[in-house]
Amino acid sequence: MDTIQQTTLPNGVRILTENLPYVGSASIGIWCTTGSTHETEQEAGITHFIEHMLFKGTPKRTSHQIAEAIEGRGGMLNAFTDKERTCYYCRVLSEDSGVGFDVLSDMVANALLDTDELEKEKGVVLEEIKRSEDEPGDHVHDLHIEGLWPTSKFGQPIIGTKESVSGFTRDDLTNYMDRRYNADTILVTAAGNVDHEDFVNWSKVNLGGLQPGEKGSILERPIPVAGENYVGKEVEQVHFCIGTTGVNYYDTDFYTLVVLDGVLGGGMSSRLFQEVREKRGLVYSIGSYMLSYTAGGAFSIYGGTGSQTWDQVQDVVRTELDKMMDDGPTEAEVLKVKKQIAGNLVLGMESTSARMQRMAKNEIVHGRQIPMEETVAKINAISREEIQELAGRMFKPEQMRTTVIGPQK
Repeated sequence: MDTIQQTTLPNGVRILTENLPYVGSASIGIWCTTGSTHETEQEAGITHFIEHMLFKGTPKRTSHQIAEAIEGRGGMLNAFTDKERTCYYCRVLSEDSGVGFDVLSDMVANALLDTDELEKEKGVVLEEIKRSEDEPGDHVHDLHIEGLWPTSKFGQPIIGTKESVSGFTRDDLTNYMDRRYNADTILVTAAGNVDHEDFVNWSKVNLGGLQPGEKGSILERPIPVAGENYVGKEVEQVHFCIGTTGVNYYDTDFYTLVVLDGVLGGGMSSRLFQEVREKRGLVYSIGSYMLSYTAGGAFSIYGGTGSQTWDQVQDVVRTELDKMMDDGPTEAEVLKVKKQIAGNLVLGMESTSARMQRMAKNEIVHGRQIPMEETVAKINAISREEIQELAGRMFKPEQMRTTVIGPQK
């Protein structure tokens, strides 16, 4: 933590760096705390669409020159959009940090948003939507969250719809960026063999002209809807999500659910993998995961099986949930998962990209840098009784939602 430095420019742009002098690379991210939850109904998918458009050129660089400036030096350039944040990032040799930052900041501050490129990119995103719908193992997760939170922006797809994307104009994009891409929502993070003052000076030049603006308020906690949704398609397998409401970042049960998730579906030694795949051979893959946001969260079990074994898989999953509610995990399971989580944290800290993203998440969500030791201590403090009590509140049958994409009935 002593290696992390932070500066806030007069206009509000924040810069965080972590110097790791023993590596030869730098991972750089420019974050905007805006996502699909900040969109109006007519803007559905516009945050993700803007992410695409920022790669299409600036007055200084064409789209090809943007890519070539990073990849031509052996680096990597990419971006992602989430429900509450967007990130443009690269990984370069430490000697190319200035070029990497210049490319990213040029994209964020000076994108042309050319109308011809906009029309072409509509086709690209529409194909991305089609591809998602053609991959049931991926699409079932989006359908599940939409069904679980039908009245909340957290339930809406990040990518938007064919109708909304087809209707975007350049004015729509510029109006959204004027509202959401401002000095108060922009954060710069860099980890690796980097110099903090360099990033401060580069940020003053390239981002110092951004104006302050709205940060956006935290939404209300999504109201979950239990039930079932079976979508028939021409597929061979039943692709499923079985889940319920979870926790947000600030809930006292956050780390309890982290451990519970590990016991139930975290890897090949988890209960679900052992019971459903190893003992019965009903699936190729099965697991669980938690989604957490500022205002809510979800917990999901996922997998794929044959239509003839679907009923059996549901019975086994329900049995494991009941056992967790009635008896809780064993002390051995809890200890194993705690070691697994701590090990994953340590291994992740060996990646400059992971460090860069961890810095950003801590700043955006908590407003401070949380030492890894603090996280490990909170995880180690969780008891099996706390896990059982949380399972008893979460896994009641009447609270569960099941989403399936499977063969036509």
